[in-house]
Amino acid sequence: MILNAAGTHVNAVSLTVFLLLFVLVTVVGFLAARWRRASDALHLDEWGLGGRGFGTVVSWFLLGGDLYTAYTFIAVPALIYGVGAAGFYAVPYTILAWPLVFMFLPRLWSVARSRGYVTLADFARGRYGSRWLALAVALTGILATMPYIALQLVGIQAVLDTMHLGGSSGLAKDLPLLIAFAVLAAYTYSSGLRAPALIAFVKDTLVYVVVIVAVIYIPIRLGGYGSVFHSAAQALAKTSPATGKPRGSLVPGPSAQWAYATLAVGSAMALFMYPHSATGVLSAKDRNTVRRNLALLPAYSLMLGLLSLLGFMAIAAGVGKGVTGYNAQLAVPQLFEQMFPSWFAGVAFAAIGIGALVPAAIMSIAAANLFTRNVYREFVKPDATPAQETAVAKVVSLLVKLGALGFVLGIDKQFSINLQLLGGIWILQTFPAVVGGLVLRGHSSRWFHPWGLLLGWAAGMAYGTWTAYGVAVAGKPHSHFGGSSASIPVIGQIGYIGVTAFVLNLAVAVVATLVLRAVRAPRNQDETVAADYTLQSPPEAAQLPVIEPSIS
Repeated sequence: MILNAAGTHVNAVSLTVFLLLFVLVTVVGFLAARWRRASDALHLDEWGLGGRGFGTVVSWFLLGGDLYTAYTFIAVPALIYGVGAAGFYAVPYTILAWPLVFMFLPRLWSVARSRGYVTLADFARGRYGSRWLALAVALTGILATMPYIALQLVGIQAVLDTMHLGGSSGLAKDLPLLIAFAVLAAYTYSSGLRAPALIAFVKDTLVYVVVIVAVIYIPIRLGGYGSVFHSAAQALAKTSPATGKPRGSLVPGPSAQWAYATLAVGSAMALFMYPHSATGVLSAKDRNTVRRNLALLPAYSLMLGLLSLLGFMAIAAGVGKGVTGYNAQLAVPQLFEQMFPSWFAGVAFAAIGIGALVPAAIMSIAAANLFTRNVYREFVKPDATPAQETAVAKVVSLLVKLGALGFVLGIDKQFSINLQLLGGIWILQTFPAVVGGLVLRGHSSRWFHPWGLLLGWAAGMAYGTWTAYGVAVAGKPHSHFGGSSASIPVIGQIGYIGVTAFVLNLAVAVVATLVLRAVRAPRNQDETVAADYTLQSPPEAAQLPVIEPSIS
């Protein structure tokens, strides 16, 4: 044991293992700048999409590292630790997502590769000929991504707090997080999407090892799964001081079923509307790579199901028991610290910490791509060269990460979590514009009018934001943005606000489109053609580097 600046004991073995693995991924991140880089290194395709040359293996790790984040590692078990079975919504939603997105993601890859689109907003711009609809999609993506990045840093901070790194207050307390942030910013700036693509191999390997060991080793120490579930059931049945009701249950009651189902469905629909998800898809080398990954990615859902059980294990292990105002986000790191040998606790902490770096890097790159293509080039400098686009994207990626750091350091962590829940409601409102343009009325014809989609988007955003604002935090009746569920109009059941806002969005878009078509309102030309949506691989694919796991 060693003492930190606050006089708290730090486990030297755990810290050493953690630092060694962190240094390893830092070196890999900087090496990625030279990893099969094309001669046109200043093109945004190179920095922001890895040259569009990732093969099946790299794409699988990249998308897995992108979608299954450190915050997932911490927040899903933390939710189950707090309320029980309701937290398992994340498992069915990731299962629902894959057949859903199989309908449109291969088409998205084809049209994006054919037309050189880098973002979902690029597709909206080309499909509907509307720069304003594209701007709405872009700004929604950036807005929803910012708190998501912040929560990756919250995940890192949870690990650092558990390891007792940093001082008791001020700069000393935040210094380890600032160092991690600086490393992330530096290799993202220099290497672009190639850095998280390479680091994802280390991250996902560590996560799988830690989860498999945890679901076998920890229950053995706790007396088996029967004992774990028994302890969890007893603890969840106790009355919560904040609400005066039972803390949770092992099985959602009838009143919670609508909320559970709508949250799962809405989250599945929103998953690939996030800019970072689309970035991972558009970096694939051909359409079959996308299709293979959509067939293989459900393996992560199995891992997530096992990971969720850690919430019950934390209850059974007595993590946080008797602590007033306990932060459930620390449940998993403290469970690892309590149950694992020091050296393996260091591995587990590294899995969470590195698990934050990969998605945070991809998210900042995706947000930078959106700003560069759909704000800077569209409204500020239409004649921007590829080199100028890349330079702007690099700077914006740093600014986005700085903004996320500001969330973590300057705003209450719970508020950051609430903003991320709001981000899910927001990003779902881009679904009609993107998916509607990809699947409705065949490949080459449009049904929605762009102004109808804009009106629907505005209605969904306004309703979702206002309704979420009216949700109070449990035990704080005059607070706001306390959750993402509220009463569904007409039905009267509690459900996910995002789905209700989406239904309103879609209804307004359909009615407005019918009216605009009836009055023969003008609409700009669709620049895409039928062949764009069926492209299997680009003609130059034979000359493109197929990026697989090798840095030689």
